Amino acid sequence: MNRRSLLITGASLLGGAPTAMAAVSATAAEGPSLPAFTPGTRLLFQGDSITDMKWGRNQKDRNHYLGHSYVFLLAARLGVDMASIPLDFLNRGHSGNTVADLRKRWRQDAVDLNPDVLSVLIGTNDVASGVQADAYEADYRHLLETSREANPDLKLVLLDPFVLQSGPLSEEGVWKTRREATDALRKVVARLARDFNAVHVKTQQVFDAAAKEVPPDHWIWDGIHPLPQGHELIARQWLHEVSRRWPKE
Repeated sequence: MNRRSLLITGASLLGGAPTAMAAVSATAAEGPSLPAFTPGTRLLFQGDSITDMKWGRNQKDRNHYLGHSYVFLLAARLGVDMASIPLDFLNRGHSGNTVADLRKRWRQDAVDLNPDVLSVLIGTNDVASGVQADAYEADYRHLLETSREANPDLKLVLLDPFVLQSGPLSEEGVWKTRREATDALRKVVARLARDFNAVHVKTQQVFDAAAKEVPPDHWIWDGIHPLPQGHELIARQWLHEVSRRWPKE
């Protein structure tokens, strides 16, 4: 089964007539199916608990070194579909991190690892901590500038922070406040993606479409942390956008 078939099959699991969720998967099934990565390409994933998902700090333990987030799913899929092209996946997400926390550890956990592709998903803890958009942007921009100075050819992938109205965020007033603050940071990510010519993965749009078809807590149990199927949505959209930017011939 090729990737297009896999995506379409995944969409059909919802059953019935075409749905918003089917549209998400159909979009991901269009265009190039794989990215043009060369042997030895190092992909580094940075962020908070959504990326972390208990990746093994003992990197000699190859059973657990990537955790069980969308990073694991991407490594699994590309490890099959691009088996002849060895890729090096690194997860350095840290639960609870804000973008300021990333800045504190950026040299050791990002620049010194010398990635070829850097993927960043950060923001939900900034919202919870009341970090304003301008401070968020200043720290985030510093990270990207530092990384590009170290490697001018670095490929960047920036994912939007996201939320859904489930769990503790179900109450209307709490939800409205959280969504507005998250949307403010999404605007920053969009601006940074343009400024740094990065791939922009619009994860909030993906989750919004999915939540129109089945309850939000099917995808994100507490409004913030995706369940396995939520991580699968992230992985599908990440791979679609990256493959579209850097298509494999």
